[in-house]
Amino acid sequence: MDAQMGAPDFWTSNERAQKHIGKLNGLKKSVLPVVAYQKKIDDIGVMLELMAGEDSAAQEAYDVELKGTLAALTTALDELEIASFLTGQFDRNNAIFSIQAGAGGTESNDWADILFRMYSRWAERRNFSVELMDVQPGDTAGISKATILIKGENAYGYAKAERGVHRLVRISPFDSNKRRHTSFCAIDVVAEITEDIDIEIKEDDLRVDVYRSSGKGGQGVNTTDSAVRLTHAPTGIVVVCQNERSQIKNKATAMVVLKARIYERRQDEQRAEMDRFYGEKGEIGFGAQIRSYVLQPYQMVKDLRTGISTSDTQGVLDGDLDRFVNAWLRAGCPRHRNKDIQMDE
Repeated sequence: MDAQMGAPDFWTSNERAQKHIGKLNGLKKSVLPVVAYQKKIDDIGVMLELMAGEDSAAQEAYDVELKGTLAALTTALDELEIASFLTGQFDRNNAIFSIQAGAGGTESNDWADILFRMYSRWAERRNFSVELMDVQPGDTAGISKATILIKGENAYGYAKAERGVHRLVRISPFDSNKRRHTSFCAIDVVAEITEDIDIEIKEDDLRVDVYRSSGKGGQGVNTTDSAVRLTHAPTGIVVVCQNERSQIKNKATAMVVLKARIYERRQDEQRAEMDRFYGEKGEIGFGAQIRSYVLQPYQMVKDLRTGISTSDTQGVLDGDLDRFVNAWLRAGCPRHRNKDIQMDE
């Protein structure tokens, strides 16, 4: 593919050239880390040969260096293995990430706000960028719903592990009697689809509503009818976008999200595996959760799909989610599906 870029007619079609470069860069990101890892393995072989000819004092010094190198290689190998599981059609794409408060009223709105902060920090840890597409504040506190766009290599591949209902148990800061409350929020994740896909949306099936943006003001965001709500009648899917001052830009962004959600819905129907995406989420209430965050009477976060748990609740709420994401990816891989997943404290 590198050689093809040198052909005289390569740039005759700019669109074709850009697709070629994008595919090539994706392949390089998959292959080059493995090549670099193999080079480090070869370097260890050279180090072992050098150790064999040295006296005991020099061998001890080499041994210390060797142990440090092996520890780093173990971490790098784990990252390469996880990346190898991201083989879905759209795993490399950006992720459209939605948070919806469920049963619990004000408590759930506050829980949705906590999750919004947690996933924003998780994205930052992975060097992803986050763009706020829509947010609807709660009646008393927190948010009732938010949609963000997570941008980065394999963003959807990692983020899709979080799709489902998340349950929080804690002493309510809104209860004067300091009673324990249980709250629920649903997370939905779809890939941002930039490739040409066969999604035809008829104008008669689409309802377009415009209104003034809500939330914090400034820069004219909430002084004009710039917010756009799209309702697709056949599927009932509703998409809202209000992050831009331009109504045209908001509508274009909303259309991208709508097409992505319709496409994913169709894929689910074709495979007859609705439980994999939407059925798995189910009702936003008791018995439907994929993960529990217990802050009272003990400290524990447990993923009910993989059995992975930790007592570091603060670390998790600060965005340390990779242990759960990686375990879910491993559980879905045929090589790991029949293996017991060890509990991680």
